[in-house]
Amino acid sequence: MATTSANIHASPSGSGSSVSTAGPGFRLPSLDLASILRHDVPASIVVFLVALPLSIGIAIASGAPVAAGLIAAVLGGIVGGVLGGSALQVSGPAAGLTVVVAESIHQFGWRVTCFIVAAAGVLQILFGLSRVARAALAVAPVVVHAMLAGIGITIALQQVHVLLGGESGSAAWDNITDLAGRLASVNGPAAFLGVTVIVIMLSWSRLPARVKVVPGALVAIVVATGLSLVLPMDVKRVALDGSLFDAIMLPQLPHGNWAAVVMMIFTVALITSVQSLLSAVAIDKMHSGPRTDFDREMIGLGSANVLSGLLGGLPVAGVIVRSSTNVAAGARSRASAILHGVWVLVFSVALVSLVEQIPLAALAGLLIVIGMQLVKLAHIRLAHRTGDLLVYVATLVAVVFLNLLEGVLIGLALAFALLVWRVVRVAVTAERIGGTDRWLVRIDGSCTFLSLPKLSTTFAEVPQGAAVTVELTVDFLDHAAYDAITDWARQHESNGGSVDFVEIGTSRMAEVRDAPPSRSMGRVALADVLGPWRLHRNGSPNGSGPGGDPLSSGIAAYHRSRAHVVRSHLDELRDGQDPDSFFLTCSDSRIVPNVITHSGPGDLFTVRNVGNLVPEQDASVEAALVFALEKLNVRSVVVCGHSCCGAMGALHSGESAGPGIDRWLEYGQPSLARYRAGHVVGAAAEAAGFGPVEQLSMVNIAVQLENLRRHPSVRRAIAERGVTVSGLFFDIASARLIEVSEEGIASIEDSDGLLAQLQREPASMGTT
Repeated sequence: MATTSANIHASPSGSGSSVSTAGPGFRLPSLDLASILRHDVPASIVVFLVALPLSIGIAIASGAPVAAGLIAAVLGGIVGGVLGGSALQVSGPAAGLTVVVAESIHQFGWRVTCFIVAAAGVLQILFGLSRVARAALAVAPVVVHAMLAGIGITIALQQVHVLLGGESGSAAWDNITDLAGRLASVNGPAAFLGVTVIVIMLSWSRLPARVKVVPGALVAIVVATGLSLVLPMDVKRVALDGSLFDAIMLPQLPHGNWAAVVMMIFTVALITSVQSLLSAVAIDKMHSGPRTDFDREMIGLGSANVLSGLLGGLPVAGVIVRSSTNVAAGARSRASAILHGVWVLVFSVALVSLVEQIPLAALAGLLIVIGMQLVKLAHIRLAHRTGDLLVYVATLVAVVFLNLLEGVLIGLALAFALLVWRVVRVAVTAERIGGTDRWLVRIDGSCTFLSLPKLSTTFAEVPQGAAVTVELTVDFLDHAAYDAITDWARQHESNGGSVDFVEIGTSRMAEVRDAPPSRSMGRVALADVLGPWRLHRNGSPNGSGPGGDPLSSGIAAYHRSRAHVVRSHLDELRDGQDPDSFFLTCSDSRIVPNVITHSGPGDLFTVRNVGNLVPEQDASVEAALVFALEKLNVRSVVVCGHSCCGAMGALHSGESAGPGIDRWLEYGQPSLARYRAGHVVGAAAEAAGFGPVEQLSMVNIAVQLENLRRHPSVRRAIAERGVTVSGLFFDIASARLIEVSEEGIASIEDSDGLLAQLQREPASMGTT
């Protein structure tokens, strides 16, 4: 058992509080000037240095004016930062929208595209006001991952031509087929600058941490620009018509073809919304501050897009690269995102001439790296493991060779079809049992009218007159499937055969005719396992009803639905037992050893008595202990007590419980004396909030452990075989176990470490 070393400081009901320490390990403080100057200003400068070259490159890759990327960066930072619902997310132009914008410009022109951006912003504001923002998250992650990968490949195919000194085509297939001709007429200086940027960016992650403080993208662009100015190179450079204010233009209403325009508005709104919300979810996992208000995030994002469209900017979305950089740089509030927008504005107005020195080939190299980074091998492996690889590949291919909207719709349709197939899938098999004439028919899954052909084919394999066991492990059973199964059973029995039904799943045949079919929950099955006695006392489905014999009806239910399940396991134990533990616990009916230890038949050699005592003179406990240690070679010895113990309550109060019980409880007097003397276990239990009877119960466990360690057989087993001796306390109210030793009490942690593993997994979205 994995335990903590510290004593428990929680109430016995398990209502303690916990503090998350995920991410960088701090809680965001209240917004104040000192925090802004110390944390947010430095972080905003780092984010600005990352955002500047990306914004310019994304604008060029989209076929939009260069200033459009800078306008979107300014408004995304300032407006999105002020009005958005995420404290640390940074918004701006995103590579994931490059293909959409390029298609819109090609189809409608730039000024109509600005109208589309503004209209998409209005739609996003409506999303936020109607509180349906979370609905945008109802997109299969595999489709989002494949969409981003398809966009990345499309960007890379386009920018390869620019890197080689030419112009990119509008279609991915054209870019592929024209690549050979482009290689034949390559512009050497442009290719050299582009490859230099790629090499710097790919190698930047391998450099020391103190060097990586400076963004690799900025270094790559600066180096390439410097080389282009120092060396004699004739390459194309960024062209800006004046300052940022000179580039501001009003949008233009479309002239006809409104159906296509409306479809593009919804496309821009949906993609920016989904990308931003998924990015916000990922960023929330990187810090322990306030969680994102998704509706407010939609309002902030929509407001930024309305202004961006009205002023001639690109679509604005939450961007994972800038946002994660913001968190890593130590930002504590939304002031960092706002200030990063201010720095972009200042640079775009005051340093226009500097931007115009950047070679297009250098930005192409930057975009190629960014595009290929959208293709995550981890996402491909995940899709393969989860059986979603077909959805991933189909979405990616459709995005690359058709368009983004069609690709996403195809991916969603395939994902939905796969979901339906998985939900309604049922496995039906028929096989002869051993060399006998008995047959076993297994029906596993969701049994619906769609299963009728498979049911009919499988039932036909069973010969007439055979004895058949039908094992139903189904979580959904509709009336059509029920009729098919029962009709076949009646026909088979009329031809001289026999049919026995074993219902293991949560759906029951007896319930099909009483109500519309529904998917039974696991909680129902658990209650059926743990609470059969109350069920049969209050009225059994089998008709035993109140006043009937609950033991008999319970045995009947076991034979009908449980015996078949454990038969094969018990068959392996028929020639002997090999338990792992000697388990001594109280006779209390509320303690079910195999349930609380998650064990099964043959795992525990159980001894029960009132108060879980180990008297030195009791022949029954002595015989069981010696037999378990010396004949069965158990590997552990466990004493388990519990809360609300009647024996400990009687011992603590000193009141008589009856002649026979009082004589037995004399064996517990040493535990009572140790408790009153201030045993360390009792003190630890009191500090944890347990009452006097529970404190005595835990002291009693510690005393029984001391008795066991003095036993000759136990001492010998510890010395020769390393047998462990441990104590457990079961708190009935919280249904949790606590480890008890002679030195104190400790919580039993999640031995599989699943929760910790999930918290450690990175929340990478792969967007830029």
